[in-house]
Amino acid sequence: MVAIIDYGVGNLFSLQCSLKKIGVEAVVTSDENVIKEADRIILPGVGAFGDAAKKLRSSGLVGLITEEAKNGKPFLGICLGMQLLFEKGFEYGEHEGLGFLKGNVIPLENKIPENLNIPHMGWNALDFKGEKSPIFKYINDGDFVYFVHSFYATDCDDSVIATSEYGIPVTAAVGKGNIYGCQFHPEKSGEVGLSILKAFCEI
Repeated sequence: MVAIIDYGVGNLFSLQCSLKKIGVEAVVTSDENVIKEADRIILPGVGAFGDAAKKLRSSGLVGLITEEAKNGKPFLGICLGMQLLFEKGFEYGEHEGLGFLKGNVIPLENKIPENLNIPHMGWNALDFKGEKSPIFKYINDGDFVYFVHSFYATDCDDSVIATSEYGIPVTAAVGKGNIYGCQFHPEKSGEVGLSILKAFCEI
């Protein structure tokens, strides 16, 4: 069973429907006992880094999900949920992340060519880095996924498993140990996205 963390941020039910489509039981929850019993955890999120971090801490779940992650439970952050895995986010100030991975989240603004739109929105190809990650076992280098974001992770070379070209190589996915993150939305990325979710649920 997969626990989708409900902390008041994001469209959680489209993710739940995607998991159901591939035959995986998933529960949208903020219940500590359910999270402890789950085989895997997904942290979704849309919106601003600081607001999401504040809501997550207000939920009282940070200690629990940190413990579960440290104990080796497979953990996947999606979009803003991926960004929260890092040490700090610089969106309308400086905010503390979960610190599961080294790195910071900074604006695309002034980092990409001026002719490119912000937010980065639409389909872009994945460029695998290093040894192919277990979450990519059913897809190929160059497959397309769907992005919607204005900030991206940097200073995180030790965990980057895929980038996507948007004027610069943008961190598209990360993975280190049992911790994974997708800047894109697998639940909005068609069969490629479903294949990534399937692979995560087999780890």
